[in-house]
Amino acid sequence: MKPKQIKGVPRQKSGGFHDTESKKQFDQALIPLKFEILKNRFFSINKWKSYCGEAFAAFKLYDSEANPVEREPQKGDFIRINIPGPGETEAKGYDWVEITDLCYYQDNISESILITCKPSRNPENKKSRHIAHFYSSGATSTFIIHKNPDHLKAAVYGRNEKPNFNAKFLDIIRNLFIAIPGMFGVAKIQWKQLTDSLLDFD
Repeated sequence: MKPKQIKGVPRQKSGGFHDTESKKQFDQALIPLKFEILKNRFFSINKWKSYCGEAFAAFKLYDSEANPVEREPQKGDFIRINIPGPGETEAKGYDWVEITDLCYYQDNISESILITCKPSRNPENKKSRHIAHFYSSGATSTFIIHKNPDHLKAAVYGRNEKPNFNAKFLDIIRNLFIAIPGMFGVAKIQWKQLTDSLLDFD
């Protein structure tokens, strides 16, 4: 199976990938209102765990200066991720990603919003350049919401996923333990929980 070619999603070059999508149909007259609700949920990164349940990772939005914020995400922001299980020891038990792109696409019948993230350093440690994530720096995750005249879609597209070997020995073991199952489909199950939950607001 080949990765889908989606406008705005980085090209797959090597490593693992996944295309995780959820769709929900609505009465055409309700689509604009429902999309506004979906946008609010999509941009409320700090609340993603509350939509998905206790077994899901906790996401916390930080600005470019590593200050926690309660607002819509912006390019250059960071997201701190607290996944269930042991965390990245060099980053105090957390994984971090940076928002590298935020795109809006619109035509006469459809609209899409994309947030692309890549593994990053811990922004709270200004001196460290260490990638605080179980995937290496070349991986990306692109979160998308989309509307057309009869349905809404939420999706996550993972590209170029490889374990992060640039770490201390125990973190390498931990990164392999998380990254390899993720590359073989476990991550898709988790992301499917998010995409389904973003659309679960009836």
